[in-house]
Amino acid sequence: MPRFALTLEWDGTPFMGFQRQPHGPSVQAAIEAALGAVTQETVALHAAGRTDTGVHARAMRAHFDLTRPFDAFRLGEAINALVKPQPIAVLDCRAVADDWHARFSCTGRAYEYRIINRRAPLTLEARRAWRIMKPLDADAMHHAAQVLVGCHDFTTFRSVHCQSASPVKTLDRLDVRREGDEVLVMAAARSFLHHQVRSMVGCLALVGQGQWCRDDLVAALAAKDRCKLGLNAPPDGLYFMHATYPGESDHGFQQATGIDA
Repeated sequence: MPRFALTLEWDGTPFMGFQRQPHGPSVQAAIEAALGAVTQETVALHAAGRTDTGVHARAMRAHFDLTRPFDAFRLGEAINALVKPQPIAVLDCRAVADDWHARFSCTGRAYEYRIINRRAPLTLEARRAWRIMKPLDADAMHHAAQVLVGCHDFTTFRSVHCQSASPVKTLDRLDVRREGDEVLVMAAARSFLHHQVRSMVGCLALVGQGQWCRDDLVAALAAKDRCKLGLNAPPDGLYFMHATYPGESDHGFQQATGIDA
């Protein structure tokens, strides 16, 4: 049974997230429908991560199985043709080993959160970034962010709907930098809790505006209480950037974030 891996890009604005939903459009359902039309098979798509409503992806990895061989390049081209006009693109399609799994083989995931720090409303970037009008101190945000790096109980930064068996996660890096009027937050870990990145960004934004200090972030983490969360950032600015697998370097993370390993 041949297995194929996809690298996917999408604008999350019109979708209820990646995962198939009974009450609205999803990325998974759109691609599965396209694959069904091409192959005449019922296809199940598995991804490296699940994204929420409105969250975007630049290089999500996914896989599916078919019962007979197909040319990978032509398969990717066919999916791109059939998902139109939905904002989804197959960047790469290739055959992989039958034990390669987009989710369970993944050893690292990277997200980027985009904040546009200006008074003027967003036009071209509407629904693709979070506008904060009050000036942000990106250096203070980066300094405070290091409190969260490492292995911690992230209950405060976890959605009440999170289905993970444990709130303990190891955050490998959390970096903040400014590029003009953009403040970019980069997060990398083996895996994340539901809403973890958005919750961390929301609290860092409070630090950047001077409403919180580093000690407030320390206290929020130590509280292990969702009620102590300062702010949950909206989904608009969140992008799934890269997934890493055995035998691959984190070069994709470096390209996506501009940060050297």
